[in-house]
Amino acid sequence: MSFRQSVDSGRIREFLQLLADASRVTGRIYLVGGATVVFEGYRSRTLDIDLTLEAAPDAEDRLLRALREIKDKFSFNIELVSPGDFIPLPVGWRDRSEFVGRFGGLDVFHFDLYSTALSKIERGTEQDYADVLALLRSGRIAWLTLAEHFKEILPHFGRKSLKQDPADFELKFRALEQKWLGHMPKRLS
Repeated sequence: MSFRQSVDSGRIREFLQLLADASRVTGRIYLVGGATVVFEGYRSRTLDIDLTLEAAPDAEDRLLRALREIKDKFSFNIELVSPGDFIPLPVGWRDRSEFVGRFGGLDVFHFDLYSTALSKIERGTEQDYADVLALLRSGRIAWLTLAEHFKEILPHFGRKSLKQDPADFELKFRALEQKWLGHMPKRLS
């Protein structure tokens, strides 16, 4: 087992080009979580390149082979993961996924930033909160819209797994809310 190093934005771009060159297929790649945050410059490094694939079955097989080869040859830590693995996805997530660019035959997107933020809130680490706050401060997501999506998915949270606790998710959301409100400028009366 080789030691895999953290990656910066340049290494993520390099990885995407290597994947396009090695797979030579058409499809969609969605960057997820820390990969998005680092790619956009809100954080300098991440340990994993998290992504989701969408491709025809034969193209997906070629992508998976290429991912395994790149992971081993270049010491990338690659994880196939989606916010939908952790939370119910809000309606319209695909339409809100932002186009990043085309690498060979691969169209690369950031997975819906609201879904990404909600999955980070569900995990609830300090780094996850910092990432969501960076997205809020930059204006990439809006607090009121995030709160609407949270209210939309909360009734469905916990239906896929007993590990999902809606009350715990709500506590984590409220903790982020306090962090966000604590950074808001005070109004003069």
